[in-house]
Amino acid sequence: MKNESDRMTFQSQIDKSWTLFLDRDGVINEEIVGSYITSWSEFQFHDGALEALKSLSILFGTIVVVSNQRGVGRGIMTIESLIDIHTKMTEAINKNGGRIDKIYTATAVLDNDHNRKPNSGMALQAKEDFSDIDFRHSIMVGNSMSDMEFGKRLNMHTVFLTTKHEPVDLPHDLIDEQYPSLLAWEQSLAAVVA
Repeated sequence: MKNESDRMTFQSQIDKSWTLFLDRDGVINEEIVGSYITSWSEFQFHDGALEALKSLSILFGTIVVVSNQRGVGRGIMTIESLIDIHTKMTEAINKNGGRIDKIYTATAVLDNDHNRKPNSGMALQAKEDFSDIDFRHSIMVGNSMSDMEFGKRLNMHTVFLTTKHEPVDLPHDLIDEQYPSLLAWEQSLAAVVA
């Protein structure tokens, strides 16, 4: 975004017709950099994430998680363990008043797999499941450049969280906005949309 006025103008357009795409690690939960979360006991919600998701659930018509989980493909964890983590994560979010409508994962090892971000497979799966999704009325929130590229390949608005990497200089071809956390972004959004 060129300036604060542009950001506020954009954010004021968001309503229930919009879709929110979220990365998982480093966005919803604390990321173990260089490793994988292989069980629920290792999963820890990011500070303020549950609060943010409660508010975002009111603003967005559809909320989906799109997560690269190569640890399954590498045999470091099982698909059953991943499903267990996501079941318990979703239950905790629901209990706190938020929601996730569906979770998509890419478990392949190779970067050229259709579903692995930045490739668009998980977004196309979501579009099949939720026909109302319009990528031009969608926002991708993530903490890696592959998340940002994933969003831009589909003409989404992109929000970069600096939970793993240093802030980047804006304007940036792949990044529309950046914040230190999901909660910080949600608060900026709530201030405009409320």
